[in-house]
Amino acid sequence: MPRFMGFVRMEEGIGMPPQALMDAMGDYIGERAGNGTFIDGGGLYGTEDAVNFVVRQGEVSRVDGPYAEAKEIVGGWSLLQYDSLEAAVADQQEFAELHAKHWPEVTVVATLRQISDGPEAPDA
Repeated sequence: MPRFMGFVRMEEGIGMPPQALMDAMGDYIGERAGNGTFIDGGGLYGTEDAVNFVVRQGEVSRVDGPYAEAKEIVGGWSLLQYDSLEAAVADQQEFAELHAKHWPEVTVVATLRQISDGPEAPDA
């Protein structure tokens, strides 16, 4: 069964989502956890305490947040599994529509990426 990572990108420092979105997401995630689609996931704090390790030309350097240049950050993630790519895409659209309905004033990018189990190409 194909597995996927979902990411939610949004502007840094926009505040907490409205309660209506939190409630809708609770129902959405609860339903998918119950049917085995949602494996794990959660929200992420801002970049104020983030740590990056940058590898450049064989050297490793540590860069601590906050990052003044960060305008858009990953605000949440999920590990999901579906019977098909089509089912995953349809459900990711439903996830995005929850945000459009309950937090319309914020720009959110909901990204879905298939997880590689090896060197083969993703399912089509």
